[in-house]
Amino acid sequence: MPRMTSAAADASKPPPRGGLGEPIVEIPVSLTMPDAGAEVSPTWPPFAAMPLWLQQELRSDHAGEYGAVMIYRGMLAVSRDASVRQFAEQHLLTEQKHLALMDTIIPASGRTRLLPVWRVMGWLTGALPALFGRQAAFATIEAVETFVDHHYQQQITRLDAEGDYGSLRQSLVECQADEVSHRNEATQLASPDRSLLLRLWCAIVGSGSVAAVVAAKRI
Repeated sequence: MPRMTSAAADASKPPPRGGLGEPIVEIPVSLTMPDAGAEVSPTWPPFAAMPLWLQQELRSDHAGEYGAVMIYRGMLAVSRDASVRQFAEQHLLTEQKHLALMDTIIPASGRTRLLPVWRVMGWLTGALPALFGRQAAFATIEAVETFVDHHYQQQITRLDAEGDYGSLRQSLVECQADEVSHRNEATQLASPDRSLLLRLWCAIVGSGSVAAVVAAKRI
């Protein structure tokens, strides 16, 4: 993290954003036909009519996108590194759109009851590495998005095998592509030379992501 040389320089930095208590901003989601500008309604069936395995997967997706929003908020709350803030602000918008999409698919009654926990843990997952600088922040995002890529791919593969829910599958593919883009950008911004402590932290983040999915499916 760059060191500030004066109080004036410090005051010129943008104020931290992304406090833990700030409400999640809802972003309208519209679906458009590729050959026309007219908006269309989602074509997936009601959540309650989906098979149990798919309900559980989507519940974990909703929890994950909720956590992702909080990760970027945590980074913005503590980081004054320009590259970290630009990255977080840009990708926070994408994650908010993902969450808004999941909100349209999964009714409140179908969401995990652990969202308050995800709010805190997601925020800490973004804030803690940001305290240690850009390298830790970008390595954390790389670890998170690597897991998310695999998680979405497992769902897409199963939907392919069952040959159903085509529009839902396409939405998951698009979300996955965004997450892969985030991961690849974080990888380019982070140095490949990582301390043992940072490698351990990233392993904890990956294992925590696995545990979070399991919990979101069940509770």
